[in-house]
Amino acid sequence: MFTGIIEELGSVVALTRPDGDDGSDAVLTVAGPLAASDAGPGDSIAVDGVCLTVTSVADGAFVAEVMPETLRRSSLGGLVPGAAVNLERAMPANGRLSGHVVQGHVDGVATLVRRTPGPRWDDLAFGAPAALTRYVAEKGSVALAGVALTVTWVSDEGFGVSLIPTTLAATTLGGLATGDLVNVEVDVLAKYVERLMAAGTQVPAVPATEVAR
Repeated sequence: MFTGIIEELGSVVALTRPDGDDGSDAVLTVAGPLAASDAGPGDSIAVDGVCLTVTSVADGAFVAEVMPETLRRSSLGGLVPGAAVNLERAMPANGRLSGHVVQGHVDGVATLVRRTPGPRWDDLAFGAPAALTRYVAEKGSVALAGVALTVTWVSDEGFGVSLIPTTLAATTLGGLATGDLVNVEVDVLAKYVERLMAAGTQVPAVPATEVAR
């Protein structure tokens, strides 16, 4: 699990396609001295909000494999060498939840449609499909490129967020331009509520023998 508090700006070293097919999986190498400092094979690191499993670590960089489903759902397939990415290591069990519950399971992408600078902050408006915005609530939480943010407004076509100076300086969101894509993870509670409602209110009885166990 993650919190949406970015620890480091990493840099893409390489994104390769083992099969040479744009529709296949990929291998991503990212330079991130902090993220790689205590990482090992099997550890989880969120890259632009996507939870990836580390396969190897060397010289301040880590390697992770990216499955076709992840490439379809996220913006990782468009990364190029030198691109900056937000990095967050998985939260330890005794860690402080400073943002909100972020799984690193990206639901889709949103497009920056408008950026309005303020005296010390920026207001950003994103366009997103209704399949995503249905889970977004005003003053609720959303993770954009792995950054935990509070939603300022929402409609069927998109939503807005406001970025403080620290977020602008410490994450990739500060350099977003109109038309850029960002990974979106909506509040996991909204998805579970919808799933439970769709499944109906009937709760199967648990056999007494199972309860006894």
